[in-house]
Amino acid sequence: MASGVNKVILIGRLGTDPEVRYTNNGGAVANFSMATNESWTDKGGQKQEKTEWHRIVVWGKLAELCGQYLAKGRQAFVEGRLQTRDWTDKEGNKRYTTEIVAQTVQFLGGPGDRASSGAGEFAGQSSPEFEPTGGPQFETKESSMSDDEVPF
Repeated sequence: MASGVNKVILIGRLGTDPEVRYTNNGGAVANFSMATNESWTDKGGQKQEKTEWHRIVVWGKLAELCGQYLAKGRQAFVEGRLQTRDWTDKEGNKRYTTEIVAQTVQFLGGPGDRASSGAGEFAGQSSPEFEPTGGPQFETKESSMSDDEVPF
């Protein structure tokens, strides 16, 4: 039986500052939204544009780095996998959300510079020195937290 591939790659701008929270056992998790834009010319020669919003979840040390170095409006490269979760809201309705669990985040542009290129690339557990023109790369480890431990 063949296994599937679940991989997402995005380059976009943050729509919110990362919100970093901690689980009961001290693990960091960051959440933020990211916008990607698509533009094309329609049959009538008019330029069209569409913005798609994505929910991003980052775990561990990478979550803390995102909280430290990313901000609303900052451009970033995100690589990860799609995940759909469900829960029951306060009114008893079943709710669903699809999000991207990031394994790699590359910060594009320098701190406070929303348009320049170059930044730190992070995908992991070590503590890097942040360098606006390039940085170390790390690998994340999948979280073993249960849904009961997720702080949102």
